[in-house]
This record gives sequence, C-alpha cells and structure tokens, in this order.
Amino acid sequence: MFYKFDSSTLLWRKDWRRTKVAISIVFILMIASFIMGRFFKFEVLDEYEKQLLVVSLEADKNKFTENKFVDELKRLNVKFPEIVMAQSILETGNFTSKIFKENHNLFGMKQATVRINTANGTQYGHAYYDNWYQSIYDYAFYQCRYLSDIHNEDEYFSYLSKVYAESGDGYVIALKNVISKNKIKEKF
Repeated sequence: MFYKFDSSTLLWRKDWRRTKVAISIVFILMIASFIMGRFFKFEVLDEYEKQLLVVSLEADKNKFTENKFVDELKRLNVKFPEIVMAQSILETGNFTSKIFKENHNLFGMKQATVRINTANGTQYGHAYYDNWYQSIYDYAFYQCRYLSDIHNEDEYFSYLSKVYAESGDGYVIALKNVISKNKIKEKF
C-alpha cells in the first residue's frame, strides 16, 4: 500500500492510484517472466558444464594452425622466421609427426640442460611441452642463447648445417626447398 502526505490536513492518506500502478507492473512482469520461460529456453550451466566450457575454449585457443604459428613467430620477433617455419615443417613432417602431435614439439628439439627452456621433460627422446606455443618460446630462447652473432640468412644456414642438423648441407638444401615450395617468405 502506498501513502501520500496531505499537506492541507497534515495526515498520510492511502494512495490507491499508485498502489494500482505498482500491482499492474508486478502483474505485467509476472506474465512476461512466464512467457519468456515458456517460449525462450535459458539454460543454466552447472559447475561441471562451466569447467567443460572453459577447457573447451582453452583447447580451441591452443589448437595449432599455420596462421597462429606465423603470428606467434612475428610476435616473438624470432630471427629468420621463414627458415624457422621451414624447420618446423621439415621436422614435423608438415605437422603430422608423433613428436609434434603428442609432445607439441615443432622443431624436434631435445630437452635443454644448460640454458633456460620451457620443456616439461623428455618423451620419445625429444622435449615435450604443454602446448605448441611453449615449443616456439623454447626455440626463441635457443636463438637468444646461441644465435646472437648471426646476422644474415647465409650465416644462419651455415650454423644449421654445422650444429643443428645431423645431415649437414642436406638439411639446408631441404629447408630451402620447403621455403620455396610453400612460399614461406610471402608469409613474413
């Protein structure tokens, strides 16, 4: 019940008009709630469903795509990204190898022991990571530690043939073929 102060009699009087308006608004809201509940289904997620949704969104965020890979190489300002991408294509069999799929290892890297790294350990003789992003971070750390004196592609290829790959010059030839065949330079 609403009351209104009457200044002429200095008394509070019942205000039926305001009471009727308030009751009408409540009634309209009840009808609207009924209609919305009847015709529009709103699902309330329980705690388990919320956790599944978060895990699903996180998995989608971490899902590997070539575009995300290129963007991450650019974002981290990795030296000679076209060569690095060619290495990953070569090392993972175009992103199909067991080491890539299970270890999230883009480069066939072994677990580092004398430099900072992001690997969780060794599996199948190679470093393994929580996700593919960590593999790129590890490679960036590798570059920072060992490649600071390399200033051009020829020096980088020379380094890779001597230190990184087991097959030497054959590895460099294969990398150059991958870069050319996949038009990788155009992505950077």
